[in-house]
Amino acid sequence: MPGRSDIPRKFFSAAEQGLLREAIAAAEMRTSGEIRLHLERDVPAKAPVYGDSFVRAREIFAELRMHETAERNGVLVYLATRSRKFAVLGDEELHRRVGVEFWNDVRDLMTERFRVGQFAEGVCEGIALVGEKLRAHFPYRKDDVNELPDEISY
Repeated sequence: MPGRSDIPRKFFSAAEQGLLREAIAAAEMRTSGEIRLHLERDVPAKAPVYGDSFVRAREIFAELRMHETAERNGVLVYLATRSRKFAVLGDEELHRRVGVEFWNDVRDLMTERFRVGQFAEGVCEGIALVGEKLRAHFPYRKDDVNELPDEISY
């Protein structure tokens, strides 16, 4: 029987996990930006803000050291699978260039898919939209190095 910590790993099927990794790799092929996907069961109920997915995404962003990319152009897609909460967070240089409205567009796109139970599709579409914006502001360079792994973190 899977433990509580296994639940996020089982949220997406093996095939869906493969599609998500492929979506990240495809988006990153056209940009110097970096995209990560992190899943956990619930948004932890701790101070300072109870169950806030954006606050939690910021913590995970730091834990994954995403702020250490050379161009400050990392993006984290955070999902709390049981809580059914999520956040999409971009590093400061990307956020400065795209503004809040872009992140709202990504959120709205993903929310529409999530409402009908299409979680993998919603995440893949959100990643594709982020990849397009990263490409526009941080195009791929021949000397680009994949600074962060494309694997899903838990």
